Amino acid sequence: MSDEAAIVTQGLTKSYGRVQALRGIDLEVRRGEILGFLGPNGAGKTTTIRCLLDLIRPDGGTVRVLGLDPQADPVAVRARVGYLPGELQLDPNMTGQEALQYFNALRGNRADWSFVRQIAERMDLDAGVPVKNLSHGNKQKIGIVQALMHRPELLLLDEPTLGLDPLMQQEVLRLLAEAQAGGATVFFSSHIMSEVEAAAERVVIIRLGEVVEVAETASLIDRALHRARVRFKEAVDVQMLANVPGVTLLSQDEDTSVVLQVEGEMDALIKALAAFPVLDFETQRPSLEEIFLAYYAEAK
Repeated sequence: MSDEAAIVTQGLTKSYGRVQALRGIDLEVRRGEILGFLGPNGAGKTTTIRCLLDLIRPDGGTVRVLGLDPQADPVAVRARVGYLPGELQLDPNMTGQEALQYFNALRGNRADWSFVRQIAERMDLDAGVPVKNLSHGNKQKIGIVQALMHRPELLLLDEPTLGLDPLMQQEVLRLLAEAQAGGATVFFSSHIMSEVEAAAERVVIIRLGEVVEVAETASLIDRALHRARVRFKEAVDVQMLANVPGVTLLSQDEDTSVVLQVEGEMDALIKALAAFPVLDFETQRPSLEEIFLAYYAEAK
């Protein structure tokens, strides 16, 4: 295992009866990075995260977390990890404060309570209210605080902003960036593409229990299809543009305006446009969500 890897899985498989949830997951998460784990419900995201903590046992393959085998030493792994499950279970009769004290006791009372209070304040969490009286969003806030409170080396977060309003979602992203700046590795799954695009340096896309793409977020977007709209000062013959490698003519308004699809870099198109009297040039970059949906469209 590389010293630069916080997580490594090789050939990870898991089935629930006849349902094959994981079909040979190979994954490497570098130390100190924020990595987004993308996939719809049923793709295998939660199963993968649970295997990393030995909450469930894979049928095959190997797992290493922070250099440790979670099956051989799960307590040591969990002591160094901040984990937020997709469905956090809390004692309904405890207050938020008591729940956090309970989690801290499980970790050997290592938390700095001034730091815990600071996170709770930033999350606008009233920790004195019984859990049974809290909304889903406020329960989620407890989950986020307990994951961060002991300043773990690795954060494993399953849909961390689920149920939070947009302002709180942004605050969570700031907390994750600060954790990374402090040396932590962040591995999180999400359905909210905009937050993955904003926070994650790399993304892993999982489909039907298989990893179908691992890439830097920016490069994944850059190499996808772009659209360009060009308006000319006068009528021109645009067939030259359609003949540029990677360029497809999508529509044409008489001879003064065209919409083009560009695969890969824009350089060849820009050079070709130098021969034309261009009045206006607009490009539209695809969002991470559009790329993600394209991967699933291919599977249908």
